[in-house]
Amino acid sequence: MVKVLFAGTPDVAVPALRALAGDAEHFEVVAVLTRPDAPTGRGRRLMPSPVKQAAMELGLPVIESDPGEETFIAELAATGAEAAAVVAYGRLLKQDVLDALPMGWYNLHFSLLPQWRGAAPVQRAIWAGDDVTGATVFRITRGMDAGPILAQSTVSIGAHETSGELLARLAEDGSHLLASALLGMAEGRIVPVEQPQGAYEKAEKITVEDARIRFDVPVFAVDRQIRACTPNPGAWCELHAQDDAEPVVLHVLSARPADMTHPAVPTDLKPGMLRVGKKNVWVGTASDPLELTEVKAQGKKAMRAADWARGARLGEAAYCD
Repeated sequence: MVKVLFAGTPDVAVPALRALAGDAEHFEVVAVLTRPDAPTGRGRRLMPSPVKQAAMELGLPVIESDPGEETFIAELAATGAEAAAVVAYGRLLKQDVLDALPMGWYNLHFSLLPQWRGAAPVQRAIWAGDDVTGATVFRITRGMDAGPILAQSTVSIGAHETSGELLARLAEDGSHLLASALLGMAEGRIVPVEQPQGAYEKAEKITVEDARIRFDVPVFAVDRQIRACTPNPGAWCELHAQDDAEPVVLHVLSARPADMTHPAVPTDLKPGMLRVGKKNVWVGTASDPLELTEVKAQGKKAMRAADWARGARLGEAAYCD
């Protein structure tokens, strides 16, 4: 049996924690390392991370100390952990911390390393138009996502899949990959393989400004951007509904390239221009129109785009940018 410290913070890390905690034959999760409670929502109430909530449900000890503190290694040693499993923990680890566990620290990363090292691998894979991605388990070293690989699995990216949907799928698949890789290391069945050298795309974090939708590109590129930014940080644009009105923020929650076989689809829309049909809302791009299917206007609730458009008082020259 492997004594494991689990380190993680957001929802995407919870399936892996549950998988390890649920396999009592092979693993003992001796403690869970997560970020301290953080202010959340309009009331800014302190809330535990999703991983902390899951740990408390499972009856596991929780550590919220900063790994950079001098006392952390002693606290780590007191757990009796032999190895650490890391999923989206969110803090860098110093070499003395990495050296403190006899088996080492292992990360579940949601890309086929060495491609898409960094903070937003799933979002960047969708935005780039990749057809295939996957999950990788590797030993953590000082280089960013650069350690030797234990195991990988691949998945196809759905034609209309958002980053949130794909990440949820990878989190479930990756939880089993992580468990089997850790067990393989403990039993000596896996020899980690160094990552190949070369120039690979980095998965930089997507900012709110990055998520502002560009309509001056072909529709396939607009579609990729929206799916990559859904649900976080959320694709958006500024809506100019009337000539004399101030623009408002319009969040696009769901959209797809228009079905050009449909006779009602307009073919004369300039990039950003809106056109409302009986059951459809289209916006122009540099190629074919994009059909908006679900939106959330500033100060309003999320709704079907056609329902929103009926009450939005859109002028004939309404546009988004």
